[in-house]
Amino acid sequence: MSLHAYNADDNQLYIHCQPEDAQSAVLRVQQCVSVIEQWIAASRLRLNMDKTELMWTGTKYNVSKIPCCHSLTLGGAQVVGSDAVRILGLLLTPDLSLDKHITAVSAKRFFQLRQPRRIRRSLDDDSAATLVQAFVASTTVAVS
Repeated sequence: MSLHAYNADDNQLYIHCQPEDAQSAVLRVQQCVSVIEQWIAASRLRLNMDKTELMWTGTKYNVSKIPCCHSLTLGGAQVVGSDAVRILGLLLTPDLSLDKHITAVSAKRFFQLRQPRRIRRSLDDDSAATLVQAFVASTTVAVS
C-alpha cells in the first residue's frame, strides 16, 4: 500500500491486488483511511468525504473480474467508483488512458481560441496578431 501526500489537503492512497483479492484490499483501504482520519482528528481537522474519489484501475478484463467493491464505506460515507479522476491536473480513466484528458483540454483550448473574436472590432490588426500569438505561445508552454 502506498500513500502520496502532495500538500496538506491532497492525499492519494494506492493499493495493488489481484481481482480475486479485491475484498481484502477494500478492508485494508478502509483501515488505512480510518487511521488517517484519527490522525487528522488529533489536529482538530476532518476528512472531506465529498471530495474523496475511488477508481479501480487495470485492463478492462481485470476490472470486470472484480466481483464486488465498486464502492467503499469510508468514514461513514459511501464512496462510489468513478469513470475518471483528476490526478495532478491529468484526467485519468481506469485503463490509464488520457483520452478524456485530451478531449477536455482540446475543448477548453478551442473555446479560448474563439474568445478574441468578441473584442476583434476593438483591436487593430497588429494588436489582434499579438493577442493570438500570445495565446498560442501560452498554450504551447502549458501543454509542454
